Amino acid sequence: MLNKKINIPTVLVAPLDWGLGHTTRCVPIIRQLQHHGYKVIVAAEGPALFLLRQEFPGIDYLELKGYRIQYAKYKRLLPLKILLQLPKIFFAIRYEHRWLQQKIKELPVQMVISDNRYGLWSKAIPSIFVTHQLQIQTPFTWLTRFVQILNYRYIRHFNTCWVPDTAGSFNVAGNLSHPQVLPRVPVVYTGLLSRLQTLPLQGAAMRYRWLFLLSGPEPQRSLLQQKLLQLAAEMDENVLLVLGRPGSTAVTQGPANCTVINHLSSENMQQAFAGCDFVLSRSGYTTVMELLLLQKKALLVPTPGQTEQEYLAGHLQQQQWCYTCTQNELTIEQLHAATQFHYQLPAFTSTGLDEAIQAMPWDNQKTRTA
Repeated sequence: MLNKKINIPTVLVAPLDWGLGHTTRCVPIIRQLQHHGYKVIVAAEGPALFLLRQEFPGIDYLELKGYRIQYAKYKRLLPLKILLQLPKIFFAIRYEHRWLQQKIKELPVQMVISDNRYGLWSKAIPSIFVTHQLQIQTPFTWLTRFVQILNYRYIRHFNTCWVPDTAGSFNVAGNLSHPQVLPRVPVVYTGLLSRLQTLPLQGAAMRYRWLFLLSGPEPQRSLLQQKLLQLAAEMDENVLLVLGRPGSTAVTQGPANCTVINHLSSENMQQAFAGCDFVLSRSGYTTVMELLLLQKKALLVPTPGQTEQEYLAGHLQQQQWCYTCTQNELTIEQLHAATQFHYQLPAFTSTGLDEAIQAMPWDNQKTRTA
């Protein structure tokens, strides 16, 4: 269904650079916008920009600095590491807000879809905020409440908030996406978002017992990479290790049974999922959505100290949707336990993304509840 407007609106889509999950879940959003006839401009930098250029070579791109978050090497130091980067985050939010106002003057941008970038709103045009974390998990209850208040103060600047989860009790993110109190803007549950589809394995494709997927900020991505290479050397089965480094030309050697690749396009990633029996990955939300929609059995290893991933992995294992262990606990024995785990995978199918796009707030009269 094409947009009914004579002058097709231009939508600016901008994902956060905190790992690649925000970027990959923008892929189905961009596809659906294009299906409805909208012109899309993407704002990003670094690996996110490379990934989206690969997926959509025919659209326009703008360079926009990311938040460039770094993680701590040790779990106990992560809260302090994030705290010390707060001034940089707040500066990035102010910078991207000023950047957007200038781009609105220069370009025919008529709407913004911002995946967790708090500064990309404007009084001049409608804006949509995309997040699965209406309640951001922290180690302390009082801090979780404070962060939620701060989170909602930013979200209230937007016209609408899209949550990539299902409405109601049968959902994926639990308290993250279904807190007791919602923000004071319209909240739309789009259903699960994934760039991947279930495909039959092509005849010439290689089969693997395990697909290891790496993602997330440094240095934790590299620390898990080292551990997975060591584990692969102890295994007899074939392993495919995807390093999560779009645009990198570095060559990483693995043991004879382990194929190592920097990055896979959506099409090749679909074949990798089709050709594996089990997946090991971080418990980032976008990866979780892809795993559940493809109904893959997975061992989830939360990023140490990242409370959202720790909560999500535990929440999913309680429902027997995945198996999980910490990075320190990750051994050959845990891999074996994951293969023996009694999975009860849910059936998630259609999404509400199409309906959400058709209902986008083109009239910039604020539809906020307060």
